Amino acid sequence: MPTMSDGRSSESGFPIKAVYDAADVPGGLDARLGAPGEFPYARGVYPTMYTSRPWTMRQYAGFGTATESNARYHQLLAAGTMGLSVAFDLPTQMGYDSDHPIAHGEVGKVGVAIDSVEDMRTLFDGIPLDKVSTSMTINAPGSVLLLLYQLVAEESGVAGPALNGTIQNDILKEYIARGTYIFPPKPSLRLVADTFAYCRAEVPRWNTISISGYHMAEAGATPVQEIAFTLANGISYVRAALDAGLAVDDFAPRLSFFFVARTTLLEEVAKFRAARRIWANLMRDEFGARNPKSLMLRFHTQTAGVQLTAQQPEVNLVRVAVQGLAAVLGGTQSLHTNSFDEAIALPTEKAARLALRTQQVLAYETDLTATVDPFAGSYVVESMTDEIEVGVRELMDRVAGYGSAVDAIEAGFQKREIESSAYRVAQEIESGDRVVVGVNRFTVDEEEPYQPLRVDPAIEAAQRERLAKLRAGRNSAAVEHALADLRTAASGTQNVLYPMREALRARATVGEVCGVLREVWGTYRPSDRF
Repeated sequence: MPTMSDGRSSESGFPIKAVYDAADVPGGLDARLGAPGEFPYARGVYPTMYTSRPWTMRQYAGFGTATESNARYHQLLAAGTMGLSVAFDLPTQMGYDSDHPIAHGEVGKVGVAIDSVEDMRTLFDGIPLDKVSTSMTINAPGSVLLLLYQLVAEESGVAGPALNGTIQNDILKEYIARGTYIFPPKPSLRLVADTFAYCRAEVPRWNTISISGYHMAEAGATPVQEIAFTLANGISYVRAALDAGLAVDDFAPRLSFFFVARTTLLEEVAKFRAARRIWANLMRDEFGARNPKSLMLRFHTQTAGVQLTAQQPEVNLVRVAVQGLAAVLGGTQSLHTNSFDEAIALPTEKAARLALRTQQVLAYETDLTATVDPFAGSYVVESMTDEIEVGVRELMDRVAGYGSAVDAIEAGFQKREIESSAYRVAQEIESGDRVVVGVNRFTVDEEEPYQPLRVDPAIEAAQRERLAKLRAGRNSAAVEHALADLRTAASGTQNVLYPMREALRARATVGEVCGVLREVWGTYRPSDRF
């Protein structure tokens, strides 16, 4: 039987054979596969997977003011979304208030502007926070936004133990691929560990971190790089929590991950399987975890925004469907499907609804939910899974050779590797070796007109007015006292989330809270070496 490659290779550079058979899976298949919901979880983290209930369907949304975003959330919930996923604007992500000079021109542009507990109250007005799972894509000030969410929930009678959701809170990938960091790595890791401890005591059902490979993939990382660098970051977070005195099984069950789903369906499925297997072995063998939930790599997936095109944008509907299919076949726990118009502007209401409908078709019109792990035993997928695992472990060893993921970040290793991969892909697209439909092949002479959603620039002035009113109406002495307590905690070893919560309760702003931490911890400046 032929086993020669047809000349194609995977995103990670492995040859793709024209035909696979049992000889391509060392040791055979049956003994290696195991069962779904059992160690090492290659076949899924739960025994029944989607046969008992589908994955959580999330739609990432947030733009303009809290009022506008709240209206979009109600529309998505009415359309059948199971969980909300909040996008914040750049000033919020960087810990600046909307009236800060650096925020000018960016307020509400790529997400919703949140300056205080009043904005958060408006954002979730009329939404039952004890019944909806909320994911917040926020990193450097992730703990601040979580506390605002908790305060709003308490106002509506929902206690912390009833809240269910996730904050991304993954600062290390910001140094590698995205850039929305505030503080240097060491105090940033302290803040992550403090959040782990706080949530265990106060918000026990909350996923305290979503360790993200998505943004590295969007920057150009291959699937092997995406998994290797993400899991290496995960190791650093685990070690930071252990160094802070936490027991591994006290926090590891609430760790979660965030990956991309590309159009290269087979390799994506194999990637997810390999990631689960590697993490389970790491947590058991390196960190001594015994709780099965500590060993499970649970993850959210978002379809690949970087693969969407502004040319012939309707074709993105097809791309997103294939990417969503890859995520489901790979065993994701929740999924966001991008809107077809996101390469042009913020998604329109219709486009966001179509993206959700894509998931609903996969869940309710196909037979994907009829069986667990449909690709189990596939010669090609099992072989790719092994290849990816080997490649990931080799790359993780290279990261460890620097001492830790943080040391490798400071040396610029991950950034250089990702940039090299991104350059290779750009060259392949430019030469036509990599086909992008509508861009370098199957193009049209004239595009149909499309009216994108635009954010009204007047919202910046409105946010400034809201902030002025907030500051005029609050107890300034109480705010200053609370911020002083936060400064003391940040200067010492106390968990900073408790005084931070009280400052926010007194109506301190996101920018004021982050400003105090900047004073104590400083801000991160990347090295000139890379």
